Amino acid sequence: MNSDNNTLNGSFWQSFNYQVIKRGTEISYLRKIPCLYLPPPQHNTCFSREKEEMGVDLRQVVAGILTITMFVMLGQMLHRDYFDSLQEKAQGDAHDIEFEGSRVSVKDSLVGALEGSKGPWMDDNNDLNPCWPTLLSDEAVSSKGYVTFSLTNGPEYHISQITDAVMVAKHLGATLVLPDIRGSKPGDERNFEDIYDADKLIKSLEKVIKVVKQLPEEVSLRDMAIIKVPTRVTEDYIKENIDPIFKSKGNIRVATYFPSVNLRKSSQDGETDPVACLAMFGSLELQPELNAVVESMVERLRTHSRKLGDRFIAVDLRIDLLEKKHCHSTGVVGSKTCYNAQEIALFLRKLGFAGDTTIYLTQPRWDSSLDILKDIFPKTFTKEAIFPASKKSKYLESESSEYENVIDFYISSRSDVFVPAISGLFYANIVGKRIALGKPQVLVPAEISETSGLATDFISPYISKKNHLAYSCFC
Repeated sequence: MNSDNNTLNGSFWQSFNYQVIKRGTEISYLRKIPCLYLPPPQHNTCFSREKEEMGVDLRQVVAGILTITMFVMLGQMLHRDYFDSLQEKAQGDAHDIEFEGSRVSVKDSLVGALEGSKGPWMDDNNDLNPCWPTLLSDEAVSSKGYVTFSLTNGPEYHISQITDAVMVAKHLGATLVLPDIRGSKPGDERNFEDIYDADKLIKSLEKVIKVVKQLPEEVSLRDMAIIKVPTRVTEDYIKENIDPIFKSKGNIRVATYFPSVNLRKSSQDGETDPVACLAMFGSLELQPELNAVVESMVERLRTHSRKLGDRFIAVDLRIDLLEKKHCHSTGVVGSKTCYNAQEIALFLRKLGFAGDTTIYLTQPRWDSSLDILKDIFPKTFTKEAIFPASKKSKYLESESSEYENVIDFYISSRSDVFVPAISGLFYANIVGKRIALGKPQVLVPAEISETSGLATDFISPYISKKNHLAYSCFC
């Protein structure tokens, strides 16, 4: 008998013995008999055809191993896609939306590892430019009647609410009134200028619609028709459902609702309205003082990261939301609906981020459950540790959390890496903002069964597949 060997893995290997089969005095054929060699004290086993009925065919064993491996790999791929799955929901808390995920190889030079860097950091990508300036019409801005609205539920909702209100005013030929900002608590109201740059918004939209800071005294809010508008409202919807009411009432108040919070490109997004692109990505900026606070905090985080090229990670991890969501397995290998501090720490370490990496958490104040993260990454901060002392009383010690939510949103948009430990609209709109800024390193968490993993395997599918709505507005 002869044999040939084929290594399977480090724990066992396979060999084939050849048995000579004769017919009379002539050799008819050679038959392969599979043998499985196991490390001591286990016994090596060869399976002859005569024993197949009593034993296990090695081909079945190998087929079983390959089948299991295939399902594991498939599960890992499904995890990333599951991460971004968007469920139907009404306006309100979007944190119930679950993640989607899979290991997706990064193609088309979307991101690239930094040469000679310490850790799995990636380059920014500034190849994309706004598409909408060349698509906007030069039609004169007419003005008949007013459209009013409010910003609610935090910065991740504000972007959609601004966009929908601008679309309605544009296609009705109406004047848009700057909104107020309403928090989650009754009576928690602020002026638009308290958080955002009113002059910037008015200037950016001047060729599209007329925007005024206040409603004229002769126009009463009580006489306005209140119209619910689905997010990502289209021109056709406005003409069919809103225009008749506007013509009848003269002035309207719109409220965006979210039948879904889907920020993926659809098959019709090839011709995304340039007005929507301008409103979503070119009109909303922080007012100068608040922007300076964010810049100061970003600079402090970079100061802690001098040895790592001034780079830092932002992690959206909030204890109260984790407690509400009750993180659980999705049924897909390595997939969960959200991740706690320990799981995020292990995820980042297995991707190769060094122990002296600087991490910013969106958690409002430090909590003992975060200690495990700080043990592994000592340079982990919540906002009170890096907040400018002179601004704490105004922005950090306020009874409203509106300022803190906005600060979290913009720091997460400007960090070198963003990791969403919690699914929802915050994650989806941060991705859009980062695409606009050329910062594609958004790493979707997952359980890494091996001792290490590649950061490029966990890039958000919004980016690796270029299926975020932002890619309809940048080219």
